[in-house]
Amino acid sequence: MKKKIILIISLSATLLLSGCWDVSEPQRMYYILGVGIDFKDDEYEIFMQIIDFSNVAKSEQPNPNPTQAEIGRAKGKTMEEAFFKLYRSIDQKVFWGHMTYLILSEEAMKSEHAVPIIDSFLRHRETRYQIWAYCTQESIEEILLVTPIINKSLTASKLSNPLTSGAQESFIEPINLRKSIIGLNEPSHEISIPLVTINKNWQTTEQSAEETALTGVGILSKDGFKGFIKGEAAKGLQWMQEKKSKGAVTFKLEDGDDHLTVDLEKINLDVEPIVKNNQVKFEIDITFDATINGFKGKVTSDEIRKNIIAEVKKNIKTAYEEGLKLDVDIYRFSEYLYRKDIKAWKKLENNGKIPLDQDSISKLDIKVNKVNPGRKTFAETIEE
Repeated sequence: MKKKIILIISLSATLLLSGCWDVSEPQRMYYILGVGIDFKDDEYEIFMQIIDFSNVAKSEQPNPNPTQAEIGRAKGKTMEEAFFKLYRSIDQKVFWGHMTYLILSEEAMKSEHAVPIIDSFLRHRETRYQIWAYCTQESIEEILLVTPIINKSLTASKLSNPLTSGAQESFIEPINLRKSIIGLNEPSHEISIPLVTINKNWQTTEQSAEETALTGVGILSKDGFKGFIKGEAAKGLQWMQEKKSKGAVTFKLEDGDDHLTVDLEKINLDVEPIVKNNQVKFEIDITFDATINGFKGKVTSDEIRKNIIAEVKKNIKTAYEEGLKLDVDIYRFSEYLYRKDIKAWKKLENNGKIPLDQDSISKLDIKVNKVNPGRKTFAETIEE
């Protein structure tokens, strides 16, 4: 009798357990990878990229199914209204936890809504702080439909994982939403958002192919959009990153018409603000290692160092001058002063920024630590 009572109690207790009845099965959800935001005619237009995760497990091999993602679009007076319009046409639950990147159109950057857009995604309880931020002047829909080379998974694309390709060339430093808000809240209250374009230089065995590329930056401040710095004009940014960076410079050799491309790895950056007579100047010291992969003719390491220094200086000065044209502290000199001498910063700052001009960089010292000739020494052509 005692055993029966225990059995009855145990069975009754199981009825009180909630179990996992309210948990959605993975195959019954849609996963958002990227979102694009446009703003025109006083309305938000949102683009939602839903991906097929069946391709993720075999991302190292071509996917026989060409449809890796579908793009939904909707308009609304607010972003939330546009998203809810899309929800009405979706037959499964939408999961936001895998959202990896956000793209803002030029019009969205120009509107006063750009900063609130970033803030909205940070406030959403399902999204993460590590979402990558981009801007573009091209069609957001076309960018979201670009498939990575050899049809790899979209989770391995440049936009989803910009740090992977940055290991080879760190032309434009990626920025996530967390750093965006920090940059807007701290001097100089400006951020550089990578500019995305579509590169059409690829070809498959059957047809031409497209890939995304980072070709510049859009400057956003807490007061609005400042403008773009693109292409070669933005190249100086990679040498002024706080982190180690890799890139290349090409220059013409002194003897003949031959050109040489040298791989550079920046191993140190030091920016020192010097305050004197209520003015601040900045001394910049950068150290590189250089690697030569191929050349013809005779060339000395001194000639290589000389040309590297000239090219890097030109890159840094060009980007700085482009920033001055837009009233942008492109290298965040205001923050360097703020962190070293806050009293001086308070005396000089205006709306969070210190005044800058052509002469604000008082010293630009570039040092090439090593010149590596590559796999072989070529003693007959590289002379120390």
